[in-house]
Formats: sequence, C-alpha cells, structure tokens
Amino acid sequence: MLGVADLDVARAKEKAQAYGVPVAGDLDTVLAVPEVEIVVNLTIPAAHAAVATAALRAGKHVYGEKPLSLTPEEGEKLLAEATERGLRIGNAPDTFLGAGLQSARRALAAGLIGAPVAATAVMQNPGPESWHPNPEFLFQRGAGPLFDIGPYYLTALVAMLGPITKVAATARQARPYRVIGSGPKAGTRFAVEIPTHVMALLDFTGGASATSTFSFDSPSHVTTIEIIGTEGSLSLPDPNTFTGPLKVRAAGDDDWRELRVTGTTVGRGLGVLDLARALRAGVPHRASGPLAQHVLEAMAAIADSAEHGEFRRLSTTVREPDPLPEGWTPEEATLS
Repeated sequence: MLGVADLDVARAKEKAQAYGVPVAGDLDTVLAVPEVEIVVNLTIPAAHAAVATAALRAGKHVYGEKPLSLTPEEGEKLLAEATERGLRIGNAPDTFLGAGLQSARRALAAGLIGAPVAATAVMQNPGPESWHPNPEFLFQRGAGPLFDIGPYYLTALVAMLGPITKVAATARQARPYRVIGSGPKAGTRFAVEIPTHVMALLDFTGGASATSTFSFDSPSHVTTIEIIGTEGSLSLPDPNTFTGPLKVRAAGDDDWRELRVTGTTVGRGLGVLDLARALRAGVPHRASGPLAQHVLEAMAAIADSAEHGEFRRLSTTVREPDPLPEGWTPEEATLS
C-alpha cells in the first residue's frame, strides 16, 4: 500500500502511521503519487461514483466497494470512462472467489444436482444499528438490506446461474426511525430513508428462477442460498464469507451431506489481488465492473418493481466470471 486518503486528513495520517503507509492526506494527495496503479475506493455509497471518476481521470484503475454507484446510469458512465481511458474497474463483493462458493460452482459444473431449476436466497437480521457505531448511511439511498447485503447474494447467484433477465418485487419499511445501539452515539435516533424488507423474484438466462428476501426487520439471523436441481439440492455457505459449509442432498436422501471445500480463504481483498494479477498477465479480472453493473441494475430493477408493482426486464447482461483454478492460492498471484 502506497497511500491512505480520507476526508478527515488526521484520520488518514493516523491509519497510515499505524500500518507503515508512506503517504497520507486527501484524495488529490494520494492520486498524485505516480506509483499508485489501483485505487481501492471504500467510501460510502453516495461517494462511490465521484471518487472512482476522480481516480480514473488521474489515470488509476479502481476497485470499489459495493454497490458500484447509486444508480445504473452512474455506473454506465463509470464503465464508459474507464473504457475510454484504457483503465479497469473492479468491484466488491469478491466473496464468490472464496473456497465455499468456488467449490459450489465446481459441484454445479460437475452435474452433482443435475440441471439447476430454482434457488432460494435469504438474508434477514435485526439490522446493523445495534452494533455499528455509525449506521446512518446503511439506511440511506444506496444501502439498506437490498443494496448493502444484496450484492453478496445476487453476485453469487449470477456466478452460479448466469445473468438475470427480469425481476419482480415487493418492499416494506417496518419503522421510520432507528436508534444507534453502541459507540459514542448510542441512543441517537435517526431517520430511515429506504425499504428495510425486500422480497424479489428473479429469472436467469439459463432457465432457472429464484426467490430472495433481504431484511433488516427480523429478530432472527438467517443467511442461506439453496439451489434446487433436477437430481438434488445444493446448500451454499453464507455468501458474505469465503469458507463453507457446502452441503448436498440428492433426491431420496434422508439428510444433507457435507462436501469438501477447497480453495482460498484469504478473505477481503481477494478481488483486488485478482485485479492486480490480471493487469500484469493481460487477462480479464473476475470481480469486474460489468458484473457489478449488472448486479446494480438488478437491484435498481427490484426497487423499481417494488415501487410500481410490475415486472422489470434488465437491459444488461454479463459473461459469467471464470472460475479460479482448483488449488489456486494467493501466492500464485504474487506480482513481480
């Protein structure tokens, strides 16, 4: 790492000193460092497009947090800017590159459950305000359960089942205010700007369909994806993790059987590493801008469908990201 930038320059300098990073300051300071090739954009959703655009115009590749931007229109402009400048955009989530989901993809490719027919994806919990010291942005436009957590599930489904063709959805907001439960602002009440319970139907180009639930309104914690095939079902690990468990249940089985999970569990940053490796090798990177744009359009279509009560067809498609070679390790991506 060559530099740390933040609106709070003092905080940037504190982090840089703690981790031995040579440059710290505002965004322009870091973008001016000629050795910087990739800017990792970890800002709040409202700032994603502006920071990414500044980095591209400074001649830097960008790897961003999810979602790619607040709207598909912004995302399209970012991709066009990158293409015009001969630069790349990568984007979270990269959890689909972890051992758990890569092993699931190999199981599907091997025909372990036959042809995929349908899937169920569920993420529900009470919401992040009980533990997050600054949760307000997670209840603003560009976040919420759909745009903050949905990318993990939708990206995993696209990696397994192919691009999404159309969606339909409903959405609700349980209450207009939330209360911060920890940190220096504990007890502070703030407004909720987005739906906090979203349910969607998804159709995929390969012929499979999925039901999905994304909720910050449930007292229980549920994180699951199940893919149903013509010969059985596959239970995927939490797509916000890099490990297992991965389970299969064939038609006629009395219970689930756990499958061996192989691959990397290096964790956050795998997508950045793959982008850097791909730049050096001159090959496509996997957690790509077009993939993030497709997922962003799917989420925007879900939100629009929930508002207007109609199916929405997607205009984008994407090539499914190449699987990592079985046995691949981060060490193999070390740059010279």
